[in-house]
Amino acid sequence: QVQLVESGGGLVQAGGSLRLSCAASGSILSINVMGWYRQAPGKQRELVAVDASGAGTTYADSVKGRFTVSRDKAKKTVYLQMNSLKPEDTAVYSCNARLITYGSHRYTDYWGQGTQVTVSS
Repeated sequence: QVQLVESGGGLVQAGGSLRLSCAASGSILSINVMGWYRQAPGKQRELVAVDASGAGTTYADSVKGRFTVSRDKAKKTVYLQMNSLKPEDTAVYSCNARLITYGSHRYTDYWGQGTQVTVSS
């Protein structure tokens, strides 16, 4: 089985910073993409930032210049450094990994449990 365990969420004032971490574990052969999505109350889940092997990083326009996604492939961990946070960044942030497990023949998406980020004005 594969697990994605997130940490680092919390409450912060506008203009502050937070760093999220997500570690993947289990019978993982290869990870193609790791990244972060978020869902605010009453809204659809949206891509925040992802890191794809061989394809670089992708960011939502709303976080460009403020958020940075990075990956430690040896540790199977992805990070999201969030600076200059705004109240509209408040959401549940979920880690995603597109990976292939031993014994499988295709990549599958896995999700973390989500971590709350709240930015007060």
